[in-house]
Amino acid sequence: MFDPLPWIRLTKTGASARRLNTLLDYFGSPEQLFAASSREVSIAARCGQPVAERLLDPAYAANERDLKLMERLDVRLVTRADPDYPAMLKEIPDPPAALYMRGTMEPSDARAIAIVGSRQATDYGKRLAERFARELVEAGLTVVSGLARGLDTAAHYGALKGGGRTLACLGCGVDVVYPYENRGLAQQVVESGALLSEYPMNAPPDAWHFPTRNRIVSGLSLGVVVIEAPPKSGSLITVECALEQNREVFAVPGNVDNFRNRGAHALIKDGAKLVESVEDILAELRPGDVQRTLDLEVEAPPPPQLSPIEETLHQLLGADPKPIDDLILEAGLPASQVSSTLTMLEIKGVVRRLPGNAYARTA
Repeated sequence: MFDPLPWIRLTKTGASARRLNTLLDYFGSPEQLFAASSREVSIAARCGQPVAERLLDPAYAANERDLKLMERLDVRLVTRADPDYPAMLKEIPDPPAALYMRGTMEPSDARAIAIVGSRQATDYGKRLAERFARELVEAGLTVVSGLARGLDTAAHYGALKGGGRTLACLGCGVDVVYPYENRGLAQQVVESGALLSEYPMNAPPDAWHFPTRNRIVSGLSLGVVVIEAPPKSGSLITVECALEQNREVFAVPGNVDNFRNRGAHALIKDGAKLVESVEDILAELRPGDVQRTLDLEVEAPPPPQLSPIEETLHQLLGADPKPIDDLILEAGLPASQVSSTLTMLEIKGVVRRLPGNAYARTA
């Protein structure tokens, strides 16, 4: 039977996710970790004796008060071994060793898009974030954000107004609403999704928590949409995480005279997908890409059957885009036949069309 107390103690040590994962891989469980000597922990974590002693500090073991608070607020502690741990999050470097979850997650939440941007957003930016979020949930996706002021708040409200699901990743405990004025919004998120955090109950919103939190925002998502981000915005940290995690990056252009748009415009210059509507986002999320991320309790469907010509073209494609003119030459087939065959392959979800009339495999 799962005992949350050792896991609560683990999350209260203040150790990074990387160190906690290293220790768990070495010892197998928090119970075995806390039964070890400081010398053993020092060797396993490749840290000094004082750090090991801090990790084993018995003061962290007094967690009954945390457990009672979790029970009162209906908070679960989900570990990487738990089937409810988000499958997308397991793929990222240094995933949280455990997540505090207030609310519920569903298999459909694997189809999620993050919306991030400035805390000092303009009314235009907030309206845009709300509209994008509403239309994304109406298309069957979940919206992920960070419950911060400005764009995050607008994104969560847009998802709720669209009758869809939304997840909020926090830089504090799931019982601590920050900013305080979003306490009503937080409760609505709990009812239509979940508040998520790797930080223990009562953890304050310390500034250094938020850059670390951002990897969870992108890790839960197929892609990240950036709206109104100044050059040094925390949203750009989320983008860095998304790129490291092989997620899509989308940027919404804005007024060139507004400093808040320069971060998003820089992303576009660097190759981020410029989006003006939700349709631009959905066009990048091919069925094959989405299917890869689904955490469903069913067997994956068998690969589609391909005709000999379809198989030939599929073999000529790889992960990198290839212009259709090159495909026609390599296949030695009429242009009309190559074009119609590629359309069928796209419908079957095994190739995707890219800008410049190029194609690539979806997996």
